[in-house]
Amino acid sequence: MAASAMVGASGFGNWARLAAQQSLTQDQLLQFDTFGNVSLIHVTDIHAQMVPIYFREPEVNIGVGDNKGHVPHITGADFRKAYGIADGSPSHYALTYNDFSSLAQAYGRVGGLDRVSTVINAIRADRPDALLLDGGDTWHGSYTCYKTQGQDMVNVMNGLNPDAMTFHWEFTLGSERVQEIVENLPFAALGQNIFDAEWDEPAELFPPYKFFERGGVKIAVIGQAFPYMPIANPRWMFPEYSFGIRDENMQAMVDEVRAQGAELVVCLSHNGFDVDKKMASKVTGIDVILSGHTHDALPEPVLVGETIIIASGSNGKFVSRVDLDVRDGRMMGFRHKLIPIFSDVIEPDAKIASLIEEQRAPFKAELEEVIGQTDSLLYRRGNFNGSWDDLICDALISEREADIAMSPGVRWGPSILPGQDITREDIFNVTSMTYGEAYRSEMTGEFIKVILEDVADNIFNPDPYYQQGGDMVRIGGMGYRVDVSKPQGERISDMTLLKTGEAIDPSKTYIVAGWASVNEGTEGPQIWDVVESHIRKQGTITLEPNNSVEVAGI
Repeated sequence: MAASAMVGASGFGNWARLAAQQSLTQDQLLQFDTFGNVSLIHVTDIHAQMVPIYFREPEVNIGVGDNKGHVPHITGADFRKAYGIADGSPSHYALTYNDFSSLAQAYGRVGGLDRVSTVINAIRADRPDALLLDGGDTWHGSYTCYKTQGQDMVNVMNGLNPDAMTFHWEFTLGSERVQEIVENLPFAALGQNIFDAEWDEPAELFPPYKFFERGGVKIAVIGQAFPYMPIANPRWMFPEYSFGIRDENMQAMVDEVRAQGAELVVCLSHNGFDVDKKMASKVTGIDVILSGHTHDALPEPVLVGETIIIASGSNGKFVSRVDLDVRDGRMMGFRHKLIPIFSDVIEPDAKIASLIEEQRAPFKAELEEVIGQTDSLLYRRGNFNGSWDDLICDALISEREADIAMSPGVRWGPSILPGQDITREDIFNVTSMTYGEAYRSEMTGEFIKVILEDVADNIFNPDPYYQQGGDMVRIGGMGYRVDVSKPQGERISDMTLLKTGEAIDPSKTYIVAGWASVNEGTEGPQIWDVVESHIRKQGTITLEPNNSVEVAGI
């Protein structure tokens, strides 16, 4: 690719400068200098968030190995400095965590699929044959999605008219339900790495790729589902399928589509950003990777060899537009824009707004019921504790009469500002899943350390291909030290029971409460009921800063 095509290739600078002037309008957000002959539109990790929300970006995002100190593993002021973002601007609010509560008051909510639709429609008005690609984690994460087994999101996404999607949390609806939905989708459901578990052959329900003719260009879109589904989620919910990165098969698929005349190869991925970077270094011939899973929002593409990697955030907060100049069978250049969905700036699409209202109407009273209030900012996202998970851990300890609580280090879940009501919808937005039983069990100190070491290696293994988890399991009632630079089995130390200040005894047994166990047959109340009961008793939630985890080696 010509070096000149790489310079100024993103439209981010335009809206960043406008944001610094605090004068954003819809036209400014959507402004784009149309380029080349192909346009891609990317959304990912919506997690069933159909209406505008608040969403705080992570404060801590540690990179290890070759990714240490590289995007997306910089946050806050360092991130703003890297991209020339003015303090206090809407782009500061959209892309970093500092001063979140005060900036949220100024700039309002983000997302809403009716606003996302407006952006998509504007891009299509400019480029009618643009490809809309959904990176997955779509049919999961809300009250209505749980109650309808994903049908609410299927209906609304069908209204947006995507061309293809890939998968992760969708499989926790169970393979029968996934099959029922996929067989009726009006667009492609792709996954080159979704295999029949018994025969170790590609699963017929999920083609590896699909061809599209756009702008006179033959485009192949290859799907890459989340590789570690049976590790991160309950294998018993989809026993027919196996996954894995399968980069050798990805190379074979790239070679196959190239042999069939593909002039542009796009990978629609749910690998996670660091895994995508490594895959791009190993697999030749991919022009664009549309990255998902790790919820990173990057205003500039990252280049690995001749592959550009696009990260489009989560929760409906951003839409990426990528324009490409494809000539003589290869990508010659690109322009890119990460479009923030400022809900107060972008006009809702009335058709999609009506469709969203239709999905939510049967559940309106339950969604809006006020359970309590919060004096603290409630957020989730970061390698370690978020305040939402601190609240969940507090609920588990008090409601389940436990010494220690564990909450999974999942990334999904909107934020709530100090002074806001906490509704039932808010609780489901951070707890909704199909295996939400809250267990109560006895564990030795030694076993608790084994769990922490195992999860830490899923996050901080220097080889991205071994990073199989989300973020670190959240712990309540216990403190510890983690050295992310150490090898597996040596990262966790100084485990302390907070209520007594005593060191955790490896041979002693503790009562541990948690939720989202991947084990079949887990018994206990649903986590949302546990949290709701706790909040009702508290009335108003006030959380102290959580300094119980000491992080070293960064």
